[in-house]
Amino acid sequence: MSKKASEPSRREGSRSDEFLVDLGTHVRAVRAQHGMTRRILARDSDVSERYLAKLETGQGNVSISILRQIADAMDMNLIDILAVGDQLSPEMQELYQLARHLPADQLAIAISEIRKQLARSEHVAKARRISLIGLRGAGKSTLGPLLAENLGCEFVELNKCIEREFGAGLDEIFSLAGQPSFRRLERQCLTDIVANHDDIVIATGGSIVVDEQTFSMLLNRTHVVWVQAEPEEHMSRVVAQGDMRPMRGSREAMKDLKQILAARIPLYRRADAKCSTSGKSIAESLHNLKNVAKGLIVPE
Repeated sequence: MSKKASEPSRREGSRSDEFLVDLGTHVRAVRAQHGMTRRILARDSDVSERYLAKLETGQGNVSISILRQIADAMDMNLIDILAVGDQLSPEMQELYQLARHLPADQLAIAISEIRKQLARSEHVAKARRISLIGLRGAGKSTLGPLLAENLGCEFVELNKCIEREFGAGLDEIFSLAGQPSFRRLERQCLTDIVANHDDIVIATGGSIVVDEQTFSMLLNRTHVVWVQAEPEEHMSRVVAQGDMRPMRGSREAMKDLKQILAARIPLYRRADAKCSTSGKSIAESLHNLKNVAKGLIVPE
């Protein structure tokens, strides 16, 4: 083979390798956000741990690389190839197609107008709903009822709603139905709550942020507060509750917790506000949380 013919091939091979590494990094990060070990992911996805290991190190799923090469050859983005079936709703597909054909200056104007419209409707859509996000042990279930009482509204723990809807505990839901079913129940319960309550405090599960559709609903329909704590405090509070479910079977529980927290921080940061409970009493934390919540709620 001539040098002229081999150089493009090497360049394309290098681009494919880089893409597979990026894909593996993303899969690994998402798995960490979900708080799932590779073994659990292998079980739930029916994909071998060996293959997942290869995928996460940039050595697997060559078909995706081939799809990218096809997209490049047709001067398309990969999303143009993958956005089929139910990957994007018809409305999102239309919005994407309109946006990708706009010049940069017009696209900036369109984005600005959309943001203005969202800002005008945001407070009305959120009403007086406060939702608390964060890892288990941050204090959501303890502070939530106290905050609701202070604001004169109802309190609901989303995971309890899910358990009532399914008729079993969380462990059984994951064991019998798997994470996809849990996510559907979580979205259904949240939809019912925001549709039927304008004044409410919602304590959510720590992993709600990893489901983009449900988390977007939470952000759009409630005032979201990230309840924070140091990893050591998360761990000690969970242990004090006698529940090691999130880290069951792990020999390095603290390391796992820190990895989950680090992976989720970019998601938790999307909250409207944050409130730290680290090193504070329940009374101090409640005082701070009340101030944060009252600053978010639209005055009547």
